[in-house]
Amino acid sequence: MDRECVSLLPGVCEVLAASGRSLPDDTSLEKLLDWFSGLTEAGGSLLEACPCLLEFTSTVVHNTASDPGVLSFTLRLTGLMAATEDGFKKLQERSVLNQVFRLQHWQEAGLWEDPCLRIGWIQGLRSMLQHPKALGFFVQSDFIDPLLQLQTDTSLFVASAANQMLAHILLFFQPVSSLRCNGGDKKEDDDDDDGRTHTSAEYTAAVTAISEYLKVSLVPKKYTKLRQSLQILKLLALLLAQAGPPLWDKLLHTVADSLEELVTAGCSQLTLPLMDVILAACSSGADGRVPDQRVGRLLSAMLNVNKPADLVHAAAAFLRRGHHDIVHTTRAVRILLLPLHIVTGQTLLGTNTTADEHQSSVVEQLKCKTSCISIICVCLTNAPRITLSPSGVLPCPPDLIITAVLSLLRICSGVSSSSSSSIGCSEVCRNVISSGKVQKCALEALTALNSSPGATEKISEVFTVLMQYLDNPDSDPTVLHKSFQAVVKWTSMSTDLSFATDQLRQDLVEIVKKRACDMRWEVRDSTVEFLGHLAGVRVSVSTAEEVCDASHVLLGGCCTTPLLKEALQDTESYVRASAIAALAKSLAHGWQQGTALGEEETEIVSRLLEILSQDTEGFPRRAVVQYFISWFSSRSSSASPPASSLLKQCVRSVLSQGSADLDWEVKVHTLELAELVLDEAFSGHRGYRKGSDAPRAPQHPYGVVSEQTYTRHTRTEGAESALAGVVKLGVISALLSGLVDCDRPVGLKACRLLVTLRDAVCPDATAAVATVSCELPGSGWGPEIRKTLGMKRSDIAAERGIGGADGGGDGVSVCEALRSLGLDERLDVLAQSSDHIHNSPLSLLQDILTTSAAHTHPDTQPGQEVIVDCY
Repeated sequence: MDRECVSLLPGVCEVLAASGRSLPDDTSLEKLLDWFSGLTEAGGSLLEACPCLLEFTSTVVHNTASDPGVLSFTLRLTGLMAATEDGFKKLQERSVLNQVFRLQHWQEAGLWEDPCLRIGWIQGLRSMLQHPKALGFFVQSDFIDPLLQLQTDTSLFVASAANQMLAHILLFFQPVSSLRCNGGDKKEDDDDDDGRTHTSAEYTAAVTAISEYLKVSLVPKKYTKLRQSLQILKLLALLLAQAGPPLWDKLLHTVADSLEELVTAGCSQLTLPLMDVILAACSSGADGRVPDQRVGRLLSAMLNVNKPADLVHAAAAFLRRGHHDIVHTTRAVRILLLPLHIVTGQTLLGTNTTADEHQSSVVEQLKCKTSCISIICVCLTNAPRITLSPSGVLPCPPDLIITAVLSLLRICSGVSSSSSSSIGCSEVCRNVISSGKVQKCALEALTALNSSPGATEKISEVFTVLMQYLDNPDSDPTVLHKSFQAVVKWTSMSTDLSFATDQLRQDLVEIVKKRACDMRWEVRDSTVEFLGHLAGVRVSVSTAEEVCDASHVLLGGCCTTPLLKEALQDTESYVRASAIAALAKSLAHGWQQGTALGEEETEIVSRLLEILSQDTEGFPRRAVVQYFISWFSSRSSSASPPASSLLKQCVRSVLSQGSADLDWEVKVHTLELAELVLDEAFSGHRGYRKGSDAPRAPQHPYGVVSEQTYTRHTRTEGAESALAGVVKLGVISALLSGLVDCDRPVGLKACRLLVTLRDAVCPDATAAVATVSCELPGSGWGPEIRKTLGMKRSDIAAERGIGGADGGGDGVSVCEALRSLGLDERLDVLAQSSDHIHNSPLSLLQDILTTSAAHTHPDTQPGQEVIVDCY
């Protein structure tokens, strides 16, 4: 522990012990506990490092006038100090544990009613319960009963903490397996035998008491007790999933009857928590034990409950867990297909209907609109998973499920009705017509079904339905967005695009043109995104395996670029940004092939540079920089000279404008472009580390991380021309500008790139390399760089030269700048969090003492209190 912290801590303890009210910053105590916890986890002893804590604890416990927050802090701190056996022993010798955790003391003082104190008592005990002696103290002090009573505390936080405490006791102190390797350390076993026996007895007592409590409290006596049952079911699911065989058997044996009673009661609010418990018990059989027959009976009962909604949710929960129980899986599949079978009239359950004894009750439930939509959505969500089930489980061909989803989409849009002739089914169908929620779920299911068996035979029918949705003037923006996504997904999996007739292409072109001009910006945004995604899908168009982008096949390649160019003028910034990203995707193939740029592409480039310099919104400007990143990184080495020349001009403009942008993300993307230029220029040079994976300080949480891999190169010739080239393109200026930027993620990335460049060119720099210079502007970032360089040369010269640095720009040797800017020191500072000066225990202790002094000063007026700025 820091020596200065040790010297301040007694004063802080004195302040807290004398505190009759809470501190101005109510998080100070939490931060103190975080610090103490860190010291404990690092293996240190709090009592040895901070002897004053023992006296502080004794003082506070006897001062019942202390603030409840300070008392709660003291309880938790005591638990931390007793978390080690040595600390526990010292506290026991001073009778501190009995004083701190004795309930009668707090009840007599009238403080137990405060939830702050109760949660401190629970968390303090939990911190302490890290070794057998602590468990012995806990059981012998009869703390189990109060802890069980706190399970139903009026405070949700207290009840939750008490719940977690039970789980900790049962799981942490599970007996070590009796199966030991022959020849083990018998002496150690003998030495620990008495302690283990004692601990085993205490643990058994705890398990027995807790198990009986779970058994009695599991079934709610009244409707108002449901929260208690929910809490216990969550605890049981956790315990059964992590418990070893002895504890697992004990728990299941104790609560099995109560679980059966809960299943029989059919309480809908408990269906999913109950399934979690049963499935956790089923999963525990994977360790080689024979699954308990009672668990199987419970699962069968849950998949046969009388309430359709509960039945569907139980079946869905079972399928999500991925159990390989053929009998129950088959049952769950039939349950989830039944509502779709009823609504669409498709024979999803085959000809055998004897097992569908719930059909009439499900039909009645589906007549209620709210229940109908909820049940149908659950079934749709699980439809893709169902199609991947083994053939022996599915009651119908997988492609029939796709047909059912398409039928449901038609019913929702009012295009068709169910093929079932039942009057009840007609009433059910009315509940899903125009339901946006069902439409969205069905479209999501349809999108996921593209990889299902038999999907290729359904693609023509799929596109027919999707076209109807895209053309429907009543379609919700989200429904249109999901329809566009489905078109892209199904196109990407198709190997045969013969379904794309001339009529389909014509219709899709008209739809896209119409949606690109929609009054709703969300629809316009989805449309331009669709054009970009479609252009990124590569498909085969002939037997000669000719490959082109899907937009050429489905849209004829005639409307994509014009529509996207028009979208660059959109009034909504999100649409403009999406249009720029879509243009990058649509032109990427041409860049990769080295295709010469036409007049249209040149116009696009000019427009994008205008957006970068003039657009008032950040999203489009970020998209512009990313556009040029895509162009630079994907261009072909055989690109035409005019295209290469234009790209260089654009890179220079983007680096210049982007590095001066007000949006920090634009500046970071600009530095990514500079990094690509550096990678290309110095590829093969000795000492150059390509990418962002060079050794560095820890990454800033908001920084942008490159995914390029680390590569060290060894070529040495040509460093002068490479350095001069990047200077000419404006890379060095962009990096120096970023280095002194006010946004730390920008400065951090710029500094790392400058370190990488320095390590590549400076160690073995020739005279020619040393003469390569970069001009520093007379305003902006130039004077700050010049000032730093001047201070490195001479403190005196710096003081004299600062005043005259505001004149015109001048040049500085790049190598000299890289050596003199103190990049390593800057990198260390930039890699620290922005509040690293205040984010320290020392600052916290100082703040508490300063605040206390201000509050106790006789001249302090109301409203003049010190504002605490603890980390």
